[in-house]
Amino acid sequence: MFTLPKLPYALNALEPFISARTLEFHYQKHHQTYIDNLNKLIEKTKFTMMNLEEIITETVDKPEYSNIFNNAAQTWNHTFFWQSMQPGGGEIEGSELEDKIIKNFGSFEKFREEFKQAAVSQFGSGWAWLVEKQDGRLAVMKTANADTPIAHRLRPLTTCDVWEHAYYLDYQNRRAEFVDVFLNNLMKINF
Repeated sequence: MFTLPKLPYALNALEPFISARTLEFHYQKHHQTYIDNLNKLIEKTKFTMMNLEEIITETVDKPEYSNIFNNAAQTWNHTFFWQSMQPGGGEIEGSELEDKIIKNFGSFEKFREEFKQAAVSQFGSGWAWLVEKQDGRLAVMKTANADTPIAHRLRPLTTCDVWEHAYYLDYQNRRAEFVDVFLNNLMKINF
């Protein structure tokens, strides 16, 4: 059975950009609910012996497993989202990652613009991602609802949750402001 993973920082560590109250609701309520639902759905099934990635790839695009896919993918996406942030953001200057971003996007600023556009243009609920394709190229993508790059055999490097519950208590309907805060102050790329 799956359990809520420990956050890599304290509930108040992302303040003033994400409040402890928002993180408490998002992490302890929303994320926990996806895990609880998944555990109920897979009880006494072949999925109990699989990890999240296996469950996701086994259930993607199979309508009979859509509830399992949605809860497994949301469990995975949220766990990765917590790992895609850190106080002060992640440093990439002078790194292999910076070189790769410049090679693929032209500049770090162009990457940020493309990422923000993906995040703010996602209609309704979803995610913005920086991914590495199988050929090693980097790309920005957006996914709706519970969809996740791992269902498409892409390697996620960072993500921003643009479901309203991720930012509404702090930013109300100002998604673009939340995305700017994520990019400027919190984003960590897992390379």
